[in-house]
Amino acid sequence: MTIEAAADASSGASASGSSFYAAMRILPRAQREAMFQIYTFCREVDDIADSDGPRPQRSAALAQWRRDIDALCEGHPPAQLQSYLPSVRAFGLQRADFLAVIDGMEMDVLHDIRAPDAATLDLYCDRVASAVGRLSVRVFGLPEDDGKLLAYHLGRALQLTNILRDIDEDAGIGRLYLPREALAAAGISSDDPNVVALDPALPKACAPLLAQAREHFIKSDAIMARNSRRVVRAPRIMSKYYHAILDRLVMRGFAPPRAPVRLSKAAKLMILARYAVI
Repeated sequence: MTIEAAADASSGASASGSSFYAAMRILPRAQREAMFQIYTFCREVDDIADSDGPRPQRSAALAQWRRDIDALCEGHPPAQLQSYLPSVRAFGLQRADFLAVIDGMEMDVLHDIRAPDAATLDLYCDRVASAVGRLSVRVFGLPEDDGKLLAYHLGRALQLTNILRDIDEDAGIGRLYLPREALAAAGISSDDPNVVALDPALPKACAPLLAQAREHFIKSDAIMARNSRRVVRAPRIMSKYYHAILDRLVMRGFAPPRAPVRLSKAAKLMILARYAVI
C-alpha cells in the first residue's frame, strides 16, 4: 500500500476487514475519520518496518515520515497528509506520539529484534502500541490523566497479546520478542527465533508475558469502568477482541506445534453487539 493510495483514509478502506475497522466504525464521523487516519499512518510505517528492503532504505523512508509529521504538526503538511490537518487540530494530536510510533518501527529496522531485555521490550511496546493509544484517547475524548493511563495499560495488553499470538509468524521473519529474562528462567539459552519456537520449554517462557497482559487488561478495564460508556466504546471493543484472543491462546497452549489463533467473525459480531450500544 503506497502512501498516496492511503492518503485519505476517511472511508476506512485501508482498515476494512480488521478488528480495528469494526471497532471504529461505530464512532461519529469526525472521530472515525481521525482514527482511520491514525490507523493508516501506523500501517504505512509498519509496512516499511516489515518490508524486506535494505535497512538504509527503510530508515530513510522512516526519516521522511518524521519530516512529514513535523510539517503536519507545524500546519503545512505535504499533500498526502493534507486531510490529517483538521484531525490534528480538532483533537490536539501530539507530534511526540506520532514520532514515538516511528521510533518503535525503527527498532525493527535497525536490526531484527531477538530476545530483548525486559526494559527494551517495554520501550518497544510503549512506542508501537501505547503511543498509538495516546493518539487515540484524544480522539475518543477521555480525560487527560485517565486517557494516558488507558493508553499505557491497554496498549501494552494488546501488544503483549500480539507477541504471544505471533511467535511463529515473527520467527518466520527472524524476530523474537520474548524477553531474554523469561527465556533464561525457562532454561532456554538460544535467541534463534526458530529454535526457540520449537523448544518444549516455550510455554514456561510465555507465562510471564501472559501474566503481564492479564494484569494490563484488568487495569485498563478499571479505567474504562469509571469513564463514560460513550467515550470508551471503541477501546472497550478492542479490549474485548484481544482479551478473547488471549483466552484462546491459553486454551490452545504454547507447546509446539501451535495452530494459529484468530477471532471468528461471529465472535467479533457478538462483542460488537454487546458493547457498541451507548
